[in-house]
Amino acid sequence: MSDTRTERSTVPSTEPPAAPPTEPARHRRPADLPDRIRHYIDGSHVESIDGDTFDVLDPVTNQTYVRAAAGKKADVDAAVAAARRAFDEGPWPRMLPRARSRILHRVADIVESRDARLAELESFDSGLPITQALGQARRAAENFRFFADLVVAQADDAYKVPGRQINYVNRKPIGVAGLITPWNTPFMLESWKLGPALATGNTVVLKPAEFTPLSASLWAGIFEEAGLPTGVFNLVHGFGEAAGDALVTHPRVPLISFTGESSTGQMIFANAAPHLKGLSMELGGKSPAVVFADADLDAAIDATIFGVFSLNGERCTAGSRILVQRQVYDEFVERYAAQARRVVVGPPHEASTEVGALVHPEHYDKVMGYIEIGKTEGRLVAGGGRPEGFGTGNYVAPTVFADVAPDARIFQEEIFGPVVAITPFDTDDEALALANGVRYGLAAYVWTNDLRRAHSFSQAVEAGMVWLNSNNVRDLRTPFGGVKASGLGHEGGYRSIDFYTHQQAVHVTLGEGHNPTFGKARTPTVTDVAAVADE
Repeated sequence: MSDTRTERSTVPSTEPPAAPPTEPARHRRPADLPDRIRHYIDGSHVESIDGDTFDVLDPVTNQTYVRAAAGKKADVDAAVAAARRAFDEGPWPRMLPRARSRILHRVADIVESRDARLAELESFDSGLPITQALGQARRAAENFRFFADLVVAQADDAYKVPGRQINYVNRKPIGVAGLITPWNTPFMLESWKLGPALATGNTVVLKPAEFTPLSASLWAGIFEEAGLPTGVFNLVHGFGEAAGDALVTHPRVPLISFTGESSTGQMIFANAAPHLKGLSMELGGKSPAVVFADADLDAAIDATIFGVFSLNGERCTAGSRILVQRQVYDEFVERYAAQARRVVVGPPHEASTEVGALVHPEHYDKVMGYIEIGKTEGRLVAGGGRPEGFGTGNYVAPTVFADVAPDARIFQEEIFGPVVAITPFDTDDEALALANGVRYGLAAYVWTNDLRRAHSFSQAVEAGMVWLNSNNVRDLRTPFGGVKASGLGHEGGYRSIDFYTHQQAVHVTLGEGHNPTFGKARTPTVTDVAAVADE
């Protein structure tokens, strides 16, 4: 089982082209990199029990810069035992929400104070442009602040039957939460799971993606400094088929929150089923951006360029299918392609860079394979390969295909890179059919100045989230999740609180209770029967 988004068998492998006779891309190695990335179990940094490790590559040179501990079942068992002990015997689940909130606010303070260093390491490890990595580090701090505040403000339901009964909800942490995170924006997405899991009083075992373990290894020191009790946070590195699967199938881990690729989600669903675990899975996407003829084209082009090329195109909510009404189609394609060609590809550490290096050579091969497929399925109007001047590293030029048919693979399948397919439509009904005509249903973007159309279309499109005349701007109070192959369940706001807690109903009789009477040699009354029915 792999927790990356790479599907190794879906596209042909392509060898990186020979380096052109140009100056190699500049590269900056951060100072004070660790000599080894280790697990963190029960308050200690430890090697794998069997001593196994794996190489971690930086995406600009594709050279090994560190080795990480490769966790297996024994390591996961040790981490779960520590987390369970901290849950059963430690103070964390029994703290008042305000006390937990104070610690989580300290976590946010620490993350915020170190945002530049976090961004530097994240950019180096994942290939994200440094300015975007900085934004993700700051968002990680905000995630902790949000859930620290929310758990204090949490109010649960109470129902009164005057003079007879009061019923209330007693909310309790569930236990050990298994968190499996992807390699795109890893630090921020880890915070999105760690924040609510910890705020609600659970203990955790985090299994980060093997491509990007560097920033995850920073959480241990952050939590120690913030005062998180020993054993509440545990970290096991390794591959999905070993460490990830051991966490999914562990009998003492009742919850799994997973973000990653859809076929991996299917395996997790199947492997977790015998254990009847709680699952929250945010999976893949092939989100449509629908541009009607009456839209503000300037805004739509800017937003859809950013929506697919930011974060190197490695984002689940990317609007990677752009559907454009025929009246403005030619103008849109011409302007979009011209702007895409001006997107700045560069070394991840440079502030001017808008698209950096893809995370790993394996993923680079996948994306380049889809580009080759796209050349047979659409009209290439921008990009189409390695950008000039970048003979090494996982660099892909922002690539735009026009006139893409709805049965094309680049229309149907998640590429997860800086590649977009543009398709024309004539009517609203045709646009809706195209938007809904894929297996995914995570996000959708609608551009129109017709208020009735905007709301009607958004309610009919098969997507967990819809943005009208705007880019992907998140309100953390709203549900986050998809439909169809894009996910199972929702997180965000109170949905996260619900996922990480039991909601126990407590019924209290006031005064003398009425009990149905059986076994006294009399015929049950209507009142008796009604009381039984109420149960």
